[in-house]
Amino acid sequence: MNRFSLSVSAAIARLTESALGPYQSALVRIGFSGTWLLFLLREIPHRQELYGPDSPWDWELARQLIDSNGAFTVLMWSDGQAWFEAVYALALVSGALLLLGWRTRAMSVLFMVGVLSLQNRSVFMGDGGDNVLHLMSIYLMFMRCGQVWSLDARRARREQEARARGERITDRVGPVLWAASGAVLVTVSVADRFHSEWTIPALLWAAWAAQGLWWAAGRMRKSPQPRILLDVIGNVLHNGALAVIMVEACLIYATAGWYKIQGSRWQDGTAAYYPLHLDYFSPWPALADLLTASGTMVLLATYGTVIVQVAFPFTLFNRRLKNVLLALMMAEHAVIAVLLGLPFFSLAMIATDSVFLPTPFLHRVGGWAARVREALLPDRGQSAPDGARTEEEAEPRVPVDPDDPERPAPEQAAPAASTPGTRA
Repeated sequence: MNRFSLSVSAAIARLTESALGPYQSALVRIGFSGTWLLFLLREIPHRQELYGPDSPWDWELARQLIDSNGAFTVLMWSDGQAWFEAVYALALVSGALLLLGWRTRAMSVLFMVGVLSLQNRSVFMGDGGDNVLHLMSIYLMFMRCGQVWSLDARRARREQEARARGERITDRVGPVLWAASGAVLVTVSVADRFHSEWTIPALLWAAWAAQGLWWAAGRMRKSPQPRILLDVIGNVLHNGALAVIMVEACLIYATAGWYKIQGSRWQDGTAAYYPLHLDYFSPWPALADLLTASGTMVLLATYGTVIVQVAFPFTLFNRRLKNVLLALMMAEHAVIAVLLGLPFFSLAMIATDSVFLPTPFLHRVGGWAARVREALLPDRGQSAPDGARTEEEAEPRVPVDPDDPERPAPEQAAPAASTPGTRA
């Protein structure tokens, strides 16, 4: 077998045997669920005007638009106040539980339902970050984003330790969630209440059926082949979704940069001046005046933005240059959040950028978080021997598969250096 065939075989094995980028996937999950949760919490006093019965884009207007474009939203099932409050509460709870990583498979589905329902109810609400969040809520359904930094991972480790001690573990919550969601899907389908294109309903049914097959295959002791096949499919879907997020981030920056190049204000170096002096984008007028008082600063900000956005997709396979540009883009979005008053757009883009963060850096972040936790909860660290490192500070253990605690997930058996998002 020649070298090319060996390389292809190794690549196929890597894509099918492991879910790549567990830390990056967890950070994407935390970033987008946190962004959505913060947005919903901030808008609680204004929720009626944004998405509820008091919205200028009223229920009838939304119904006419949805009848024409086939968008999915459960808010069209009823125009009552109680139903709106229930959907808003569902979006809040699912976002919080996905952030914590509790039953990530089920919560990712509910998270998508909440995001699509509210955003499609009033399509004119948002600042650009809502488009990214809209798409990412769908991609998260395909990702195994609870392998690390989640309650699922902690539960899986504890179940694995309990089985090692000979204890019998029975999961009652998972089957209850599956049965309840199935009852809801059957009821809605029989009542013909979806009122949307077939894509989202088919995706919901596929996710429900796949989870049932996964549970059944996990309890087949005579033959492991069905579970192995489902595991391979799950890995392929996860890795495909991760690749789609990377490609989408590159397309966002590349198209934004190339369109900027065509604008005369970007060409003469003055484009960064104008947004800072629009009333809608000037929460800190004095700070904006201070920054734009220097022509050199405006020129650097204008040309720097274009250079970073255009160059980033071409630096993915140069890890040092990629990391530098990644830090610059994240800093740029942080500045946009403050100066232009667009915090949720910036958080959404930073969450997208996090898919490219290097794994060693994320390991260090986990160690810092562990030290902060020990400082806040000192009792938890007293049981460790003197000089011993905590679990998070030590070399990262192999992530445990939350869907099958009897065996570890295969991802971290070897360093994930073949993908741009996981290189040092």
